Amino acid sequence: MIEHDKFRALVKQLYATVNELEVMFPGRHFTPDGHMVGSLGECLVADAYDLELKTASNKGYDAVTDSGLEVEIKATQSKSVGFRSQPQHAIIIKILPDGTFEEIYNGPGALVWEKFKDKRMPSNGQFQISLNKLRQLNQSVAYVDRVPRAI
Repeated sequence: MIEHDKFRALVKQLYATVNELEVMFPGRHFTPDGHMVGSLGECLVADAYDLELKTASNKGYDAVTDSGLEVEIKATQSKSVGFRSQPQHAIIIKILPDGTFEEIYNGPGALVWEKFKDKRMPSNGQFQISLNKLRQLNQSVAYVDRVPRAI
């Protein structure tokens, strides 16, 4: 069983260390990226929404709700996220410099995937969508179509 308070404290400590290193070495960036951001995001969302994480790199979704809803989790520290396929449900977050996160989108994957209609798949196999577009789209998601936060 995950210790929620300890987990959140460790993430905050990680980002505090990053900030201190960047002050100590001006012009150098120590921002976590790649797999670390993805894994941190998946764990932050699973913890906050009480989801069951699936095996890392599971195809099409990262976690499930108690009712069996498959949830694709996307985390970023930048301005967009990428999708390879249409998820059943998506929760997209932005990890903030203090190790907390902002929910950007929480709703049906079909609403996101609709934004890629009539577009050719990019050469890297991922459609990109900006956080601003996702924030706007999130405003149209009904409360009953969201996965509720547990904490």
